[in-house]
Amino acid sequence: MPSAAALKTLAPTTLDDDAWDDLLSFIEERRVIPIVGAELLQVETDRGPRLLYDWLAEKLAGRLGVDPASLPQPYSLNDVVCWFLAARGRREEAYVRLRGILKDAPFEPSPALRRLAAISDFDLFVSTTFDSLLESAINLERFGGAPSTEVIAYAPNRVVDLPSERDGLNRPVVYHLFGRLSASPTYVISDEDLLEFICALQTEHLAPEKLFHELEHNHLLFIGSNFTNWLARLFLRMAKRQRLSDPRDVGEVLADDHVTEDERLVAFLQQVSVRTRIYMGAERFVNELHARWTARRVSAKPAAPAAPARFAPPAREMPDRAVFLSYAREDLPAVQRIKAGLEAAGITTWFDVDRLEGGDDYDRKIQRNVARCSYFIPVISATTERRLEAYFRREWSYAIDRSRNMADGAVFILPVTIDNTDPARALVPDKFKALHFAQLHAGEVPTEFAARLADFMRARQ
Repeated sequence: MPSAAALKTLAPTTLDDDAWDDLLSFIEERRVIPIVGAELLQVETDRGPRLLYDWLAEKLAGRLGVDPASLPQPYSLNDVVCWFLAARGRREEAYVRLRGILKDAPFEPSPALRRLAAISDFDLFVSTTFDSLLESAINLERFGGAPSTEVIAYAPNRVVDLPSERDGLNRPVVYHLFGRLSASPTYVISDEDLLEFICALQTEHLAPEKLFHELEHNHLLFIGSNFTNWLARLFLRMAKRQRLSDPRDVGEVLADDHVTEDERLVAFLQQVSVRTRIYMGAERFVNELHARWTARRVSAKPAAPAAPARFAPPAREMPDRAVFLSYAREDLPAVQRIKAGLEAAGITTWFDVDRLEGGDDYDRKIQRNVARCSYFIPVISATTERRLEAYFRREWSYAIDRSRNMADGAVFILPVTIDNTDPARALVPDKFKALHFAQLHAGEVPTEFAARLADFMRARQ
């Protein structure tokens, strides 16, 4: 076993410029997944900044009648729960109390968490905590606070996987690997909970297969996870699904305030897992990562237009008074540009991204949304000309049905074209042909169109 002095020499606490360049290149190619832990959850309390879980442990002790003086110092959530259970408290009560504490706390994401969320090349985050601060940070940084992030939570009694392969994700995803805040005991607050989750995740029929495929084949950033020695080893092995000493093309960075102080863990990683790098300090790592990522984007040559799927995706449920975009699936890239252009002008816009659902429930959802949207924009194109039978034509019919109850001259349907399709000859309802067609070539929104629609929206308020 190396001496402590040797370990301090061997254990890197930063990355050199070449390592940073490699990491940023992998991030740009979306081959990196951040695994985010409690060390990034610093919150402002009445006693100044504190880590969220330390604050929760104190508050939970008070709610459960646990004497802090009888606990090891500093004490954790696990210490509070174990004392409470030893005093014959009901296990379920701890989860209900914890939910009440956190629901009443108006905490904002820390600056470091927001910087991590602002790195838009990250589309999949794995959280090892049960709070919603990471989700809030992404929504604030990317969607102006709108709830547009997909949130998924694992539980051994309810296995939920990624909705699709990673390339098919339409919005950023936060996957709570150890459960999400609830009044039920479906998330980790104690070491016993953690043991049950780890065992379940290693059971073939209880593992989220799509998620584990991504963890196995991508580079991983363990940021602020603060895993203990054996949990860090076990988690790495579980994520990589092979011996850590076997040759592999992907690596990991462990960035927290704990790993470099654990001599045995550092020695193990250096001897066995040569693709694992160690960086001292979660917040320090995120700050440097964000600064280098930002500088690289600023210095880069003008890039090609962003991939369509990276525009702000719509929420699953349509917000009140949103503008409804009706389109053919093949025109999705242009529709995403329309949404981005209108929302840049402050106009809430929605389109459906779940067309594979099908069935009566799906149809009722669309009818309901057409009935309560503020304006209806049918997107006309060469694609809609070819599609003589398609679901978007049913949406058009629903919009026309609603317009029949409106006064003459009332504005509701605003047809647009995204290519050279001739409105006069287009295969659209006669009701559309009586209206003015706006030209939004390839989905680019002219200033005058956005301004006109914004005026309509204000007039309805």
